[in-house]
Amino acid sequence: MDYKLTSDGSNTLYSDKYSQTFHSLQDGAFNESLNKYVIPALKIFANAKELNILDICFGLGYNTLATIYYIKKFNLTTKINFFSPELDLQLIESLQYFEYPNEFANILYILKELSINKYYKDNQFTINVFIGDAREYIKAIDSIDIVYQDAFSSETNQELWTKEYFADIAKTLSKKAIIATYSIATPVRMSMYENNLYIYEYQSSVKRRGTIASTFLENNNDLKMKFIDMEKKKLNSPNCSPLLD
Repeated sequence: MDYKLTSDGSNTLYSDKYSQTFHSLQDGAFNESLNKYVIPALKIFANAKELNILDICFGLGYNTLATIYYIKKFNLTTKINFFSPELDLQLIESLQYFEYPNEFANILYILKELSINKYYKDNQFTINVFIGDAREYIKAIDSIDIVYQDAFSSETNQELWTKEYFADIAKTLSKKAIIATYSIATPVRMSMYENNLYIYEYQSSVKRRGTIASTFLENNNDLKMKFIDMEKKKLNSPNCSPLLD
């Protein structure tokens, strides 16, 4: 494996296919997952008894593992059902040998089972890893509360950032749902906004900002979410447009 050490001491990999690392080297693989995805999502749904999370795409599993880590660390009782497509079967099968950060030490048995069976279940967590095309997979699921939109960037993996893609994502969402992503690109935000989602900018404790798209107006001051007026942005930038298939 072509390990890349990130700023927080956790490892990631470099993808030859997409010419990118799986995580931000600057923010750190573990810190990025925890602060850009897990913490905002679980704070917004702090009172939920059960949540369905769509993790696009499974990759090295950091987002799923960081969610489990956070829930166990703070003794949360929320039940979580994970649904995660991943195109690379060989990658999934290799994860039992990947060197993860110490924070995951007590839950790596989950990853080992996933790498073999693509499925895990206990009293609190159910994880389904689907090997195949994410665009097809999302057409067969529903009642999703949280989407971890963590595909490779729109410059190299545009098919997972278009208006049409987010239209299919929107069909999977519960009445109250969010999409969390590292991307702050205007075309990506437009792709989500034009599917009737409210757009927020989120600054976590890591350096780079992120975006939270929501089916509802959110007034959670604790998260310091900044509402982005996309209609105003369109007026100020007439040429801005969503990504299209």
